[in-house]
Amino acid sequence: MLSNSPTISRFSNLSDHHHLHRRSYNHHPLSHSPPPPPPPSHLRNPQTLRLRRNFQISAIDAAQPFDYESKISDRIAKSKSLKIAIVGFGNFGQFLAKTLVRQGHTVLAHSRTDYSAVASQLGVSFFSNADDLCEEHPEVILLCTSILSTDKVLRSLPLQRLKRSTLFVDVLSVKEFAKDLFLQILPLDFDILCTHPMFGPESGKNSWKDLPFVYDKVRIGDDEARVSRCEKFLDAFAKEGCIMKEMTCAEHDQHAAESQFITHTVGRILEKLNLDSTPINTKGYERLLDLVDNTSSDSFELYYGLFMYNKNAMEQLERLDLAFESLKKELFGHLHEALRKQLFGTGERYLGILPEAPVLSKLPPNGNGNGNGPAVPSQSDSTTS
Repeated sequence: MLSNSPTISRFSNLSDHHHLHRRSYNHHPLSHSPPPPPPPSHLRNPQTLRLRRNFQISAIDAAQPFDYESKISDRIAKSKSLKIAIVGFGNFGQFLAKTLVRQGHTVLAHSRTDYSAVASQLGVSFFSNADDLCEEHPEVILLCTSILSTDKVLRSLPLQRLKRSTLFVDVLSVKEFAKDLFLQILPLDFDILCTHPMFGPESGKNSWKDLPFVYDKVRIGDDEARVSRCEKFLDAFAKEGCIMKEMTCAEHDQHAAESQFITHTVGRILEKLNLDSTPINTKGYERLLDLVDNTSSDSFELYYGLFMYNKNAMEQLERLDLAFESLKKELFGHLHEALRKQLFGTGERYLGILPEAPVLSKLPPNGNGNGNGPAVPSQSDSTTS
């Protein structure tokens, strides 16, 4: 007991909590010496406390993503990514969203149709209300609407809920129409980038490598942040291997009328013929069938938009009609009249030589177009008499 008395005396003036400990020890029989009570926290071994604190901090550092390396990694990732809101989340909007999400961009979406289930599968946040979408303050508004609905959709957006420096981008197949619409409706504070990916869900389903991407920086602010934002958006297509083509909207529409509109027109003409595959398809015929498949998969609304909102389309349609008439005259002019009479059973006599039929040898010049008729695959002389 003498060995315990100094300990009891040492803690006699401490808190009631320690007095309770002392009294509880007094209930033990004298033959069993009670263990000494634990010293208060301020009297514990400071070296042991430091070891425990170091161990705990080390564990937190290993388990939590708040260390220096993680912060730097997050900053780098965010500096390369954008918050992009896709307005018009149909086939083409979903097609672009897949790649943008894979690249690490934050993608939002809004559409008249409820695509929330599809958006969830793609990792996209879907907003059925345009006000809620704009209150998320996306850095980029990407219009993926049809040509005919773009005017109405753009005017319906609550622009006052967006940041004044928001970048507006379109992907329409006609560029002067989109440019004029943006300049007419959007306030001067908004940036404008007109683009046209020259591919779609079918032609770009496997890869975007070597596919053309046309763009025109219509109005981009001078400060570094806005220039960088525009470049980061364009880089989303460049890093996929697209051939980046910068040209004015007027230049684009001229080239598109001579290529895209003509392609769609020929494809739809062939579709009217109800062409079928045969057991002896040539490579050229296979390509024609592919052309029909590609153009028929697009809506007539798209084709009508290419015609209605590209001032060069009517001229190309007239040239196509002239080329077809010229080709028919050339064919009929080389058909011998006597053979025609024999084939068609007419009883008229004809002994002279059929004068050469007039042929429209050259179409009016137009850009890159030419007056040559389309090439016709030759057939082998396998017909028996």
